[in-house]
Amino acid sequence: MWRNFELEKSYDVVIIGAGVHGLATAYYLAANHGISKVAVVDKGYVGGGGSGRNTAILRSNYLTPEGVRFYDRSVQLYRTLAADLNFNVMFAPRGHLTLAHNDSSLRTMRWRAEVNKLQGVDSEVITPEEIKRLVPFMDVSDDTRYPIIGALYHPPGGIIRHDAVNWGYARAGDRLGVQIHQNTEVTGIRTEKGRVSGVSTNRGEIGAPIVLNCTAGWASLVSAMAGVKLPIITHPLQAAVTEPVKMFLDAVVVSGSLHVYVSQTDRGELVFGASTDPYASYSMRGSLEFTEELASHVLELMPSIAKMRVLRQWAGLCDITPDFSPIMGITEVEGFLVDVGWGTYGFKAGPAAAEAMAELVATGRTPQLIAAFDLARFAEGRLASERGAAAVGH
Repeated sequence: MWRNFELEKSYDVVIIGAGVHGLATAYYLAANHGISKVAVVDKGYVGGGGSGRNTAILRSNYLTPEGVRFYDRSVQLYRTLAADLNFNVMFAPRGHLTLAHNDSSLRTMRWRAEVNKLQGVDSEVITPEEIKRLVPFMDVSDDTRYPIIGALYHPPGGIIRHDAVNWGYARAGDRLGVQIHQNTEVTGIRTEKGRVSGVSTNRGEIGAPIVLNCTAGWASLVSAMAGVKLPIITHPLQAAVTEPVKMFLDAVVVSGSLHVYVSQTDRGELVFGASTDPYASYSMRGSLEFTEELASHVLELMPSIAKMRVLRQWAGLCDITPDFSPIMGITEVEGFLVDVGWGTYGFKAGPAAAEAMAELVATGRTPQLIAAFDLARFAEGRLASERGAAAVGH
């Protein structure tokens, strides 16, 4: 799939983090700009962080125009990714339903639908009867604790095999000359006179004029090595999966009010998730409290699945910014770039973020697609708030 290399003394670009963002950036640098002397370093293994711990949902029905345009580009890239990489990433457009249980939620859904339409993204508010046709097992009656009064329906949304995405980018990058270094922990970032000069690792020193931080969970700690402070708080995000059963759930179902979402994989497993844990932590262990709360809310939506067994649960780390949007672009240290702060959106954003960051590295100019997500916006009061589309972590 990809080769092992000895560390060279220098590279044109060093990318920290061998998840979808780091691997994809390396691939687009080589494929789109001919820059292949690139090292992707990770203290673990390919896709071992958030890129292998998410629930693999794709969508672009966000709230801000900047967010909608950005995530729509990512969905477009995911749609053709199998052909581009010559690797089956198992993309399945299922349709994405965000349920509304009260008038306030329904107003927000209508707001999002109109923003989406203005950006050319397919989204509309549908009735409980239409929801029932899409998801026959959904309880849309009036005698529930949280009646469903409508939903934001986003037909392009769906799921993809997250491991396959990581493997596909890694293999394609390797074929173009990119070097992937697993089990290579960055222990320091060297700077000279306000610009980056390389990184220190547990395998030796590497010189590089450009270092890109594509980590999740430890983004603020890695940036601090270069003297860059990030307004990020890290929270765990838990998920769980059931035993496989016959396919019955085509759409991805999300309830912000109940803090739960569910989809069914091609193997028949139900994948559940919730919002981030309410405390800051680097723990990736599951909790009984999560399982109990998740089960109760899922059964309020689909009581007929009560006898299904949960096989396993896990957690990932989410770096959350004050406006729930990522941080991409340059920093005050010349040559040190960041693609971090993704909260619960990181996996679905991978291709678009990587394509734009590769363009920034190659040209020295920030692409318009990511200009609104720069680090300077926090000091300048230009927040790009996605809180309205972040009621539940997915």
